[in-house]
Amino acid sequence: MGGVKDGRGRLKTGFPPEVRTQPNLIQELTMADVAFVVITIAVFALVVLVAKGVAKL
Repeated sequence: MGGVKDGRGRLKTGFPPEVRTQPNLIQELTMADVAFVVITIAVFALVVLVAKGVAKL
């Protein structure tokens, strides 16, 4: 199975041309992903602490 081609016969890449010409945008998206993971881990840690506190009651 070949790649998807645009109207001029070239293979399309995953990102549109606007994103490929703006490396800062990709870095910002990566930082947003990292922030999401960190916040998710922090929320789970908080839930664990609350659960331990409830278990002691």
